[in-house]
Amino acid sequence: MTAGTRAFRQFVLKVHSRCDLACDHCYIYEHADQSWRRRPRVMSDEVARAVVARIAEHARAHPELPRVHVILHGGEPLLAGRERLARIARDLRTALDGVCELDLRMQTNGLRLDEESCRMLVREGISTGVSLDGDRASNDRHRKRADGTGSYDAVVRAVRLLGSAPYRSAFAGLLCTIDTANDPLDVYEALAALDPPRVDFLLPHATWDHPPRGGAAHARWLIAVHDRWRADGRPFPVRVFDSIEAGRDGQESFTEALGLGSPDLVVVETDGEIEQADWLKTVQEGAPGTGFHVLRHSFDEAAAHPGFLAQHGGVEALSPQCRACPVVRICGGGLYGHRHRADNGFDNPSVYCEDLFRLIGHVLRTPRPQPVSRPHTLTAHGFDSLASGDGDADALRALAAAEASVRRMLLGAVCARYPGPEASAVTRLDRHRPRETAGTVRHPHLGTWAVRALEGRLPAPAVRRRLGEIAAATALRAGSGYRLALPEDADQAHLPGIGRLTLPPGHGPAELIAREGDLLIALRPARDPLPLARAAGPDTGVGWEPVRRLATGEATVLLEDGDPHRDGFPAEPAPRPDEAEYARWARLFAEAGAHLRTRYPHRAPGIRALLATCTPLRAADGPGGVAVDPHAFGALGIVLPYTAEELAGLLVEGVQQIKFNALLDLFDLAGSDESREDLRSAYLNRPPAQAVSLDGLTDYGRRMAVRLRG
Repeated sequence: MTAGTRAFRQFVLKVHSRCDLACDHCYIYEHADQSWRRRPRVMSDEVARAVVARIAEHARAHPELPRVHVILHGGEPLLAGRERLARIARDLRTALDGVCELDLRMQTNGLRLDEESCRMLVREGISTGVSLDGDRASNDRHRKRADGTGSYDAVVRAVRLLGSAPYRSAFAGLLCTIDTANDPLDVYEALAALDPPRVDFLLPHATWDHPPRGGAAHARWLIAVHDRWRADGRPFPVRVFDSIEAGRDGQESFTEALGLGSPDLVVVETDGEIEQADWLKTVQEGAPGTGFHVLRHSFDEAAAHPGFLAQHGGVEALSPQCRACPVVRICGGGLYGHRHRADNGFDNPSVYCEDLFRLIGHVLRTPRPQPVSRPHTLTAHGFDSLASGDGDADALRALAAAEASVRRMLLGAVCARYPGPEASAVTRLDRHRPRETAGTVRHPHLGTWAVRALEGRLPAPAVRRRLGEIAAATALRAGSGYRLALPEDADQAHLPGIGRLTLPPGHGPAELIAREGDLLIALRPARDPLPLARAAGPDTGVGWEPVRRLATGEATVLLEDGDPHRDGFPAEPAPRPDEAEYARWARLFAEAGAHLRTRYPHRAPGIRALLATCTPLRAADGPGGVAVDPHAFGALGIVLPYTAEELAGLLVEGVQQIKFNALLDLFDLAGSDESREDLRSAYLNRPPAQAVSLDGLTDYGRRMAVRLRG
C-alpha cells in the first residue's frame, strides 16, 4: 500500500463505450473530453479479468473495507451482452469470496432490458438503475435515439418490467437529469407513478466556463419537488434530500455531489485505462486521465495520482468562499467537477453555489418528520368527503396519515411497555431515520401485533424479538447497521414488508444482520456472515422468502403470505402460493386493473391510496371473497375468484370496508364501545351479498355506512 493513499470503495467499469441513445446532455459524448472515440467498443476478456484481479488485490490490501461497490457502466452496458455481464459478475463474486462483500450494480438507459436480461440481473445479483427524465415531453427533450425519435415508451416499458414482482429485487431506482424547462411536478408525478425504490435527481454537468441557467432556477425546481415529495409522505428515498438531512444530523452524505466525505471512486475504461470520475470529462480533454492501466498498475498506485489526492483535503482544501459558508459541512463545495474554471482550476465554489445554498436552506427550514408521538387527526372536510362514499385525494391522504399515526403511537406504547435494547433501537431509528421508520410501520399487520402485545396476549420475549425485527427492517431500509440475535429455538424471523427467514432445527446461535442496505446471516460456527441469497439453500437449511408484489396498474401491493400476525381475518390464512399459483395471482391482479379503470373509476383513487397488502385466505365456501382485519389498516384478505372482473369488485368492496373501519376507529359513529364492535363485526365480516343491520349507529353514521356500502 502506498503511504498517504486511501482505499477506493467504488469501481466504475466501462464495459461498453458506445450507446444506443444520442442524448444531447450526455457528459461522455457531448462535452470537452472525447476520448471515447479512440477506445474499443467493448471491454475485452483480458481487461475484464485484470480488473477483477485488481479489485480483489485492492480489497485484500485494505482489510478495513467491509465491502466494495462495483458499477457496470458505459456507454450502455447492456450492449456488452448478457453473457459477458454475467461472467464479470461471477468472476467478481469468486475473486472477492472470503475477502469482502460485493455490492454489484448497473446503470442503463433501459432500451435493451427484456425478460432474459431481467432474469440474468436477478440471478447474478446486479442491482440496476434506469435513466428516465420524467414524463414523455420531459424525457424526450434530451433522451433521443440517433434518428431523433424519443425513448420514453421503451424506457417506461423497461422500468415496469424491472419493477414487476419477479424482477423487482434487481430494481435499484431511477436516475433523472434535471432540466428546468421541464415542469418539476410533471416530472415527479411521472417518476412516482412507476413505484421506484429510489430516485436520484442530478444537476446537469456544468463548469464556470460553461455555466447552467442562472437565478437559482435549479433550486426552485428541486424545492418544488421536495415540497410535493414531503406532502406525499416521502414515498421513496430521494438521494439529494436525504443527503442534506443526513448532513444536518452530522452523518455522511449519500452522494458525492454533497458533503465532505473523501471521494472513493475510480473508473476503468474499456481499454483498461484507470481514470478519475468521468464527470471530469466536462472540464477539458484528458481531465480524468491518470496514465495508469490495470494490466500494469495496481489501484493503490493509481490512488497516489495528484488528481485523487487533491480531492481528499476536506474543508481546508475548499475555496475561501466555501470555507466561510455556514452550510459548508452539508454542501462540501458541491461536486468537484462543478468547481472548475479555466484560469484557476478547482479553487472555486460550485457553479451551482446559489442553487445549493437555497436548496439546503429550504430543507433545513422544513420541520423534521415527527417521531412516534405525532397526533392523528382528520379534518371535517376530510370526514365529509369520505362519508360521501369515495373521498377526494386530500381526504384519502389524510386518512392514511391518520391511521399511520395511530400505528406509530401503538408502536411507541409497545416500546414503553417492553423496554430493552430492541425497543431502544426502534426509538433511536425513529428519531434519526423517521422516513424509513414510517416505511416499516406502514405495514398493516404491525397494528394487529401491537394491539395483541398491549393486551398482554403475547409473551414478552416474542414481543421484544418482534421489536428487533422492526429495527432490522428499518435499518435495512435506511442502509444502516443492526444485528438481531435469534435464539436457538427460533424457527423463523419476519421483517415487515421485506420477507421471512426460516431456520433449520438445532441451528444454534444465529444473527440476522442489516448492513448498508444488505441482509446477512451468521450461523455459528460459520466464520463470516453471508448474504441471505447465498446462505439460503438445502445444504444449510436456511430459507428466505421475500415478500412478492401484485400490480393492478392502479396500485402495487404486497402479497403478504408470511407475516405471523396476518391471522386477524375471519378466515384462516392460506399457505404461501407456489410459483404457478403466484403467477395466477399476478395475472388476475394485472387484468383487474382494466376493470377498475372502466367500471369503478371513482373507486380507483381509494385503492391506490389505501390498499397496502393482500393475504391469501383459505376458501371455506368456494372461490371469491374478501375480508378485513380491524386492526390492520390497508390489508385485505382475499379468496381468489375465478375472474379478474370478480377480483376488481372484491378490491372495491374491501377498500370501502377499510375506509369504514378506519372512520370507526377515529370517530364515534356508534353509541358505545360495545355497539361499535358489534357493528364492526356485522359490517366487515358479513358474506358479500348479506345486508347488515345499522342498529347502534348514530344517524350520521348510518347515512355514511349506506354510502360507503354503495
